[in-house]
Amino acid sequence: MHFIERHEQILLLLQKEKMIKVTELSQSFAVTEKTIRQDLIMLEKQGLLKRIYGGAVLPKQTEMLPVDKRQASFIFEKKEAAQAAAARIEENDTVFLDGGSTMLELAKLLHGKKLTVVTNDLNIAHSLLGAEQIQLIVPGGAVIPASAALYGPIAQEALKGIRVKKLFLGTTAADPVNGLTVFSHLQAAYKKSIMKLAEQVILVTDHTKFGQTALFRYASLEDADEIITDSGLSDSWRNKLEDHRLPMIYGSMGE
Repeated sequence: MHFIERHEQILLLLQKEKMIKVTELSQSFAVTEKTIRQDLIMLEKQGLLKRIYGGAVLPKQTEMLPVDKRQASFIFEKKEAAQAAAARIEENDTVFLDGGSTMLELAKLLHGKKLTVVTNDLNIAHSLLGAEQIQLIVPGGAVIPASAALYGPIAQEALKGIRVKKLFLGTTAADPVNGLTVFSHLQAAYKKSIMKLAEQVILVTDHTKFGQTALFRYASLEDADEIITDSGLSDSWRNKLEDHRLPMIYGSMGE
């Protein structure tokens, strides 16, 4: 097993168990305890876990929560960002809604518009089923743990031939240096693919994702044509992003 794959499995196990032990990991992956300790050091340097005596725990801010818990967290901020994103969608647009709780809030605002919507998120698809003016396209794939979205080889194959005007992209983490990152290599590969399908890539995320880093990088912040977030982003982070000349749009529920 390549160390990158082992790192992903370590993080997935950590997300499930909340604490992992060096001895147990050594046995599970059939490698030495020294190798596991080196793995944990590398992951800690990326901010993905915190080492403790004999093992590691996952910092609270980097946990990949189940989809129902993600939907309930920072709901005001997600609604605010979603409202700003909805303003970028015009009648007869062809759009791709990436998976995630913020995109679900965006989908709820699209009823009544004449659109073609492509999505790999089952919750988003379900929310749009009753929208008579929306042509809904759901490429196939496999559901990964802690997600209601479809990924994998089948999903990648289903993207062939699809082109959209606007992609509304979600992310687990966003940082000017480390870029856009997620915890699963399947998610990373899929996001790379859908970014190639769109004339315009619009990143939509709440402010808590900035300054965070997950395991797999799939793009830089500069790869997004626009970045939409909520009004809760701190002044220091606004200055950092403006220093990178990133095209920022801030939501406001008063708009």
